[in-house]
Amino acid sequence: MKIEIITPDKKIFDGEIKSVRVPGKKGSFQVLKDHAPIISTLEKGSVIMVDQGGTEKIYEISGGVIEVKANKIILLADSVI
Repeated sequence: MKIEIITPDKKIFDGEIKSVRVPGKKGSFQVLKDHAPIISTLEKGSVIMVDQGGTEKIYEISGGVIEVKANKIILLADSVI
């Protein structure tokens, strides 16, 4: 799956991952390959991605929006701390 993490200032990450866990408004949730299409607002918290090699990357965001559609994820973060 492909993910882009974007802030108003710059693109933070663009690449292939196995999964991502995000801090949703009603609790954190995980997105895996072939996830149903979704748009959700995000709270302040950790975005935890697992890349193709199994390595975790963690970004702290101050809130934002995520869109998942056809194995492509766009995460628009207010800011990355």
